Amino acid sequence: MTHLHIFDMDGTLLTGTTANLEVARHLGTLTELHDLEARFAAGALDTRGFSTRIHRLWRDLTPDIVATAYTAATWLTGIADVCADIRARGEHSAVITMSPDFFARHLLDLGFDDVIASRFPPMPFTGTLDPAGILTPDDKVHITDELRTRHGLTTAQCTAYGDSMSDAPLFRHLTNTVAVNADHHLADIAALDYRGTDLTEAYTLARTLHPARPQPRTPRQATGPEPP
Repeated sequence: MTHLHIFDMDGTLLTGTTANLEVARHLGTLTELHDLEARFAAGALDTRGFSTRIHRLWRDLTPDIVATAYTAATWLTGIADVCADIRARGEHSAVITMSPDFFARHLLDLGFDDVIASRFPPMPFTGTLDPAGILTPDDKVHITDELRTRHGLTTAQCTAYGDSMSDAPLFRHLTNTVAVNADHHLADIAALDYRGTDLTEAYTLARTLHPARPQPRTPRQATGPEPP
């Protein structure tokens, strides 16, 4: 394996929304979620406190509701194509997100090699939530380093794609970074800034950051359907 591509989910692959918003929309709990988000923005809740309250709010959540919310969400186009190209080149793709694993793990169907997200107990939520399983922005750095060390890579052999200040610690840690529809706070510290709706375009731009490698001899088809 010669390169590691790390993708954020909310606001990056998932455009103009978040996993929590999509689930809340289908559960009818948008008002409660907006209140939690306001408290989080004000610093009254950290990521672990926020997730603890989500766990309580969504105690009746089911896999079917999550699957419906995932399918109905707005995603960048070309996700499966990018994953297929990365794999065909002998490279590795990973999603690292602070959002719940019960939503993010659906992305494995598109061809990502790893999806690392905040861990929740099985649905419906009868078990307790372990705060240690909830990710923070700094965890994106630690997880990236664990992945690249496992595969014998340097930081120069990693590329990160993100959109918000939760990606800032990772962007400051790596040289190859692509802001995807980000505000100026992240775009200002990114190596490249992409605006658009097609991940293949952001990925093509990202490949200019490191030396060109041979194209795969035969294109590989992505596994699983592209989200609508």
